[in-house]
Amino acid sequence: MTTTTRRIAAAVLAQSGNNPPPYADNKPLEVKTLDLADPKPGEVLVRIDAAGLCHSDLSVINGDRARPMPMALGHEAAATVLALGDAGDGSLAVGDRVVLVFLPSCGHCVPCASGQGYLCANAAAANGKGELMQGGSRLSCDGTTVHHHLGVSAFATQAVVDRRSLVKIDKDIPPETAALFGCAVLTGVGAVMNTAAVRPGESVLVYGLGGVGLAALIGALAAGAQPVTAVDPSPEKRALALELGAAAAVAPGEEEALFGADVVIETVGKAVVLSRAYQAARRGGRVVTVGLPNPSEALEINALSLVADGKTLIGSYMGSSIPARDIPRYIALWRAGRLPVEKLLTSVSPLEEINELMDKLAQGKAIRQVVVPAW
Repeated sequence: MTTTTRRIAAAVLAQSGNNPPPYADNKPLEVKTLDLADPKPGEVLVRIDAAGLCHSDLSVINGDRARPMPMALGHEAAATVLALGDAGDGSLAVGDRVVLVFLPSCGHCVPCASGQGYLCANAAAANGKGELMQGGSRLSCDGTTVHHHLGVSAFATQAVVDRRSLVKIDKDIPPETAALFGCAVLTGVGAVMNTAAVRPGESVLVYGLGGVGLAALIGALAAGAQPVTAVDPSPEKRALALELGAAAAVAPGEEEALFGADVVIETVGKAVVLSRAYQAARRGGRVVTVGLPNPSEALEINALSLVADGKTLIGSYMGSSIPARDIPRYIALWRAGRLPVEKLLTSVSPLEEINELMDKLAQGKAIRQVVVPAW
């Protein structure tokens, strides 16, 4: 069978780490012309309509998450189906709008069979190699393989993804909003509703008010938590948290008055912050962490307190979400006005400004920035 390729534009990272800021000057990401192969059976060719910037992208640039290079970054996006690798897939059609997700599930490994598709071992292995689920990359540049980022590589005009890396949505949702459901909402709201299983009337304290943290905050409010409070160094983000319904939002070091929460959600990705979050939970409280610290960081907590205080410390990957189940649920809450996801959107910019936008993300000056690749 003959394989054809098409030319696309994509933001490519040449090396992970040793990329000093400001990125606007040093330009670790280069928008390049790549060759994109046709989708194989079980894969889909999509046009990227909008892609959000996330700290998981930044962690590859700064070396906190080493990945095979070169790599086309981006993992949170809304897209439109252009072609199906499997003509017999009656669940999708050309023209459908989809949300891309950063971890597909094979459906047959032990985690998948246990209902924990967000921990799929085969998908995690493929993501670690920078490949799609069926192996290899569909991206190249002058004959050199370019790796996929988390099976998506959304900072591009087009992408080929595994069929299990997307969820079909209604076409009337603005793509800039729809994109955020693929990571920020899936992770933050999922951490509250799935991992922590917050019950109405429970108190929730959120550490960190980036895209995921604010998604957790609005998710806690949607779940009926009271009060919902937050900690973040940015006055602007604290003000937004209050606007969204938080009972209090304070700077780090000022949160002891908020200690004793039933549930504490940590989204910062720093071991020292997670230790503080652990202290903030009441006896018998639940602490959920979604942040991704540098692998060299170690967590120090009082070991006795796990038993003596009866606390629970839970890791949450992708918000313990099943995308095909949860994205429609979260969209339904958004339509009902209970998840104001659009308020997390800081800006919409062309792909060519990707390095400047990464600076704002690294400096904590933005919540969720979205790029729209030019056509």
